[in-house]
Amino acid sequence: MKELIRTNDAVVLSFAESLMKDAGIACFVADRDMSILEGSLGLLPRRFLVAEEDAERARRILIEAGLEKELRQ
Repeated sequence: MKELIRTNDAVVLSFAESLMKDAGIACFVADRDMSILEGSLGLLPRRFLVAEEDAERARRILIEAGLEKELRQ
């Protein structure tokens, strides 16, 4: 899996998931349930992951949707 986004913004994650679903690309948001440990404060970032073979296509889709500032190097 390749990490494309790391953020605390639930809206960004939801939008990215929706884009991947529309494109037929499987994705996974890691650390989503960490709020149990942090007390729902949103301090710990969530990681948006896609399969290595889908990473470049997913990256292009996210850039076209205006999420380029959210992408990890």
